[in-house]
Amino acid sequence: MFVNREQELAFLNSILIRAQPGPAQLILLYGRRRVGKTVLARHWADSTGLPTTYWAAEPETAGLQRRKLYARILDVAMTQAPLFESWADLWTAFAKMLGSERRVLILDEIPYAAEADPAFLSSIQHAWDQVLKESGLILLLSGSHVHTMETLLARGSPLFGRFTGQWHLQPLEYSALPYFVPKWNADERVALYAIVGGVPAYLEWLKPNLSLVNNIRDVILAPGGLFLAEPELLLYDEVREPRMYRAVLQAIGNGAHTLDDIANATLIGKTHLSSYLARLQELGFVERRLPVTVPPSKLFKSRMGRYHLTDAFLRFYFRFIAPQRDELGYHPDSVLEVIKAHLRGFVGSTAFEHLSRQWVARMSQKRQLPFHLQHVGSHWSREVQVDVVGINWQEKAILLGECKWGKEIVPRETVVELIQTKTPRVLRTLPDAGKKWSVHYAFFSRGGLTPAAMTLAYEYQAALVELARLDHDLLS
Repeated sequence: MFVNREQELAFLNSILIRAQPGPAQLILLYGRRRVGKTVLARHWADSTGLPTTYWAAEPETAGLQRRKLYARILDVAMTQAPLFESWADLWTAFAKMLGSERRVLILDEIPYAAEADPAFLSSIQHAWDQVLKESGLILLLSGSHVHTMETLLARGSPLFGRFTGQWHLQPLEYSALPYFVPKWNADERVALYAIVGGVPAYLEWLKPNLSLVNNIRDVILAPGGLFLAEPELLLYDEVREPRMYRAVLQAIGNGAHTLDDIANATLIGKTHLSSYLARLQELGFVERRLPVTVPPSKLFKSRMGRYHLTDAFLRFYFRFIAPQRDELGYHPDSVLEVIKAHLRGFVGSTAFEHLSRQWVARMSQKRQLPFHLQHVGSHWSREVQVDVVGINWQEKAILLGECKWGKEIVPRETVVELIQTKTPRVLRTLPDAGKKWSVHYAFFSRGGLTPAAMTLAYEYQAALVELARLDHDLLS
């Protein structure tokens, strides 16, 4: 299924009509596995009407890679393709064949080619500089090893300064979910977003005619299924010591978010642990978050960072499945019962808070909030934690929001606590102890607010965002 890639297609279409630096284009498209790079690239290439060659490198010898690529270019069987002693020879032959033809060439999973022959990238550089940049070729390089792909843009890379465009493909937004599960309600959509996020492949693995719970039971927990194998595949494809990295991911998934807590959970010394965390951040599996209330000048030195898993399914897997993996073969129903018992809290602390922050950011972009937000995140300290925080440092304005995913109606006490207890504690952490700052409020709830809570919230002109409104605004 191909949905919600309007911005990406607009970018790719724009390269077809560029006058500068010339008709030839060298494009970098990268992103994590399963995010839809291949589907996007091939869908776009098909829409151009231009002759297109698609080739994906595999972990094999460079000679075999070259022969398979040229067979694709010629559209013949591999045994009919010529053998090339080097990548330079292949590009020389390709340039002669190409001539002035306008053509799309997609080279996918190029880290495998670079690993098999370090001369691969420099051969593209030489071919581009000497011949291809004056041709009509659109050369699109793609890959899933995000950190490796990003190094292609860095100084020192053979291709540095030669790309005419690049795009880091992200998972789909929440608004894409109804295309995959059209009959599900807002509750199930938010819970689904907590479990698999917006990764297209994961969404396509589901059975839309089943309920969320039945999908967890019959698809996600299915023995031998794609979901159970996914975390191991991701790790083994990226790192050499998957056991140690897995332990770090498991600790974070179980709620250890500080360096001390992760070290205690994994029994890994902090020196080595820091290197593992740095690698996981490079791979995009882990991110270090800071309170959005930390002033920009102090971000680099702040010690308030907390580590979180960036991928929704990895969060779900290491929270619920990995600790009970041994039980799946013997007592799958007991595993499901544990998930059902704790899913509400998991959804509330992950997807619902995240989507609430997205709502705040979107409303700010639409100028529908009292002030323009420069940054959106959350706040934590030893004294207080606030789920949603938006801030403008120049205007000295802050928005504080509370999220409640429970089905029960939010009482007046919750509103009082945010306004009278949490607000002063947050303000004390700001420059000048928050003096002369304007404070605004928002309450995000699944079950709504009691009349008394609504009355008090309205007195402070707070935004009241129930699930139906949140879902509607994020889908539109």
